[in-house]
Amino acid sequence: MQITDDIGKLLAILPPDIRQQIEQHPKQDRLIEVVMDLGRLPEARFPDEAVYLGNTPISPEDLQHCIERVGSFSGDNRAGIERTLHRISAIRNRTGIIIGLTCRMGRAVFGTISMIRDLVETGQSLLLLGRPGVGKTTALREIARVLADDFNKRVVIIDTSNEIAGDGDIPHPAIGRARRMQVSRPELQHQVMIEAVENHMPEVIVIDEIGTELEALAARTIAERGVQLVGTAHGNRIDNLIKNPTLSDLVGGIQAVTLGDEEARRRGSQKTVLERKAPPTFEIAIEMLERQRWVIHENVSHTVDMLLRGVEPNPQVRTVDENAELTITQEKLDKPPSYGLTGTVGLESVPRPTGLRASGRMTPLAPMGLNQGGFSSDFERLLDESWCQPEGEGESEKIRIPGPNGEDFPVYVYPYGIGRSQLEQVIDVLNLPVVLTKDLSNADVVLALRSHLKNESKLRQIARVRQIPVHGVKSNTIPQITRTLRRLLGMDEVKIPETADLRLFTRGGNDDELEALEEARLAVEQIVLPKGQPVELLPRSPQVRKMQHELVEHYRLQSDSFGEEPNRRLRIYPA
Repeated sequence: MQITDDIGKLLAILPPDIRQQIEQHPKQDRLIEVVMDLGRLPEARFPDEAVYLGNTPISPEDLQHCIERVGSFSGDNRAGIERTLHRISAIRNRTGIIIGLTCRMGRAVFGTISMIRDLVETGQSLLLLGRPGVGKTTALREIARVLADDFNKRVVIIDTSNEIAGDGDIPHPAIGRARRMQVSRPELQHQVMIEAVENHMPEVIVIDEIGTELEALAARTIAERGVQLVGTAHGNRIDNLIKNPTLSDLVGGIQAVTLGDEEARRRGSQKTVLERKAPPTFEIAIEMLERQRWVIHENVSHTVDMLLRGVEPNPQVRTVDENAELTITQEKLDKPPSYGLTGTVGLESVPRPTGLRASGRMTPLAPMGLNQGGFSSDFERLLDESWCQPEGEGESEKIRIPGPNGEDFPVYVYPYGIGRSQLEQVIDVLNLPVVLTKDLSNADVVLALRSHLKNESKLRQIARVRQIPVHGVKSNTIPQITRTLRRLLGMDEVKIPETADLRLFTRGGNDDELEALEEARLAVEQIVLPKGQPVELLPRSPQVRKMQHELVEHYRLQSDSFGEEPNRRLRIYPA
């Protein structure tokens, strides 16, 4: 990295004794700012420490010495030094007299965005987040230069406090060929943003410190006109913006939505939940946790949706070491359990049972015999005998292997009212530790359709006497069977479904079926989920459409068939 700081011009405005103290300090090249408050000792701040400069408190003459050597202070109490990036901020008393100065070192660091250069090239809007002093403005300045010089784009910088391109009418060379528009008063920043788009035909707008609702609205207007927007906002994380009513529109805004009873049960949440109101203004968000450690959210809408549902996102973390080597990892950050923004605990944060509790099996007491007589009809006698059918050769003896959490694997399942071929297909494709049994007395758990359970009191009675747990399946479809088996085995149910294994949903496994399923999968993963748009598929036969319906259900989406045969086809709706 190449660093340009013009430290000599900053020291030139300071009183002589303070300037001498800084020039003799061994960490002079790492100076962040000099603080001068009336009646207090002057202070120099570095990344890892703050030191006093001498033993003489600041006098009104010292403050006046600095004020005379900088430009005029604007409405936000900021001034600069001509042709530099330094920023001088004033603290005033109640009568408007300056009683404190913060002289902040401005540096142009060339090469500081090597970590995100590939994201800058995409042309998508970028939002930089981070605490004050982490380097947001420095990165913004370098992004403007790279877009203007390396990619030959028309870049306009909205420089409210002359902090990006320096004080004075001639911009600092650090912004390259990018143009700079100054703002007469900070409260007019949103008007200058719109003016830049309307008058100067930019391809990229760069703005520092989006802080008001009007500026957030102007940013959305710019993004919707097809202009790439690069901006910064104060806030360490995306969830800080979501909770900030002023700036939440930058990430799509939030609104309260009342769910129907069935949808609330499906989500496992309250009936009133928070959801994203609109597409985010910025497609990509970068959380600058440290100067050399940034967290990348390449799909802001996906991240916001996960946070609103109480799910912890799994972002990309990029770091740069002392040798300028870039390291990219995909890992969960050290964060406390996510309780979502709706006040309800997320499903992923609820501790799940382990060991024998995972299967819902309790230690049985002394065996209790069943009443074998008293049947009112031959049908009831035959039905009772059907619960305990003999197993095939070699299947009568249970084989147990300890699971990862001490469970007894495999789990012996007695299916009732569920297609055995579908169960075997799910078990085989997902390689689940499950064995199907025809003998109820040999089962660890009963798996039955909910509709059958309502009318079959005999099954419930036998299961209760034998102390075998009963799990209901909502419908006889591949996704429902898959979710029930995963829940039965104590596996965490994925809130955002992973890419579907198409083998689960085929019947014959021929090319036509795979082609139709691949078409549905691409439509869901590339259009419906990321863009929130409905999609119509090509006409298919009834059997193939049924497979497509099951695949769509795997992604927690709705679909229906419409049109007349032979042109009847599927339409997939966003969640």
